[in-house]
Amino acid sequence: MCFAQNCAKRIVQGYKNKKMVAKHNKEAFERISDERKEKILEAGIDEFAKCGYENANINTIAKNAGISIGLMYKYFATKEDLFLTCINRGMNILEDALQEIMVSGDKILVQAEKLIRATCQYSRKNIKYIRLYNEITSERNNERAIYLAQQIESKTSRIYITTIAQALACGNVRSDLNPRLFAFFLDNLLTTLQFSFTCEYYRERLRIYTGVDTEELDDDEIVTQLLKFIESAFTFEK
Repeated sequence: MCFAQNCAKRIVQGYKNKKMVAKHNKEAFERISDERKEKILEAGIDEFAKCGYENANINTIAKNAGISIGLMYKYFATKEDLFLTCINRGMNILEDALQEIMVSGDKILVQAEKLIRATCQYSRKNIKYIRLYNEITSERNNERAIYLAQQIESKTSRIYITTIAQALACGNVRSDLNPRLFAFFLDNLLTTLQFSFTCEYYRERLRIYTGVDTEELDDDEIVTQLLKFIESAFTFEK
C-alpha cells in the first residue's frame, strides 16, 4: 500500500463520527410547532438573502413571520443568533442530501454524477438558500466570517474528504491524488455551479462562457460535461 493510501486511511478514521452541532436559538424556540419554526426561519432567510446580514431588519422578519418583536427575542437573543439558525437550517438540508449520496456505497464516479445532479436540483429548488450562502461569502465581520466558514464548510468538507479518501484507500482513484485538496477543488466547482443558478454575477459568467442562460442549459448536459472533467482528474495518471 502506497504512502498516499495510508494517509487516506488515517483521514477516514479521523473523520469518523465527527459531527458539529451548534444551536443559537433559545429553548422557547424548540417548544413551538414545526410549522411556526418554518415560518420564522423562512421569513429570516428571505430577509437575509435579500438584504444581507447588516441591512436585514429583525422587525421586518418578525412582521413577515406573523409574530411580535418581543416574541422574536424570546426565541433568539440577537439578530446574529437568528441569522446563524437560518444558516444552519439551509446547511442541514444540503448535508442530508450529500450524506444520502456519499454513503450510498456507489462507485465514486456514480456518486459524483448524483452529486452534480443533486446540486442542480437543490439550486433550482432552494434559490433563497443559495443567495444567502452567496451573501455569506462577502461577510465583512472577520470573526463571524471565520465562524461561518468553520460551521458550514466543516460539514461539506468532512463528507467530501472522507469519501475521496476511502476511494483512494481502496485504490479506486489515481494514487497521487490528495483527498483534501481535491475535495476543496471539487467543492469550488459545485459552489460556482450553485451560484450560477441564482446570483446575477455568476449567471452572467455562465452566459459569457456558454452563450446561454442557466435555464436554457439541460441538467443532463451540465452533468455530462462536468462529470467528464472530474473523471479525467480522478483517473488520469502520468
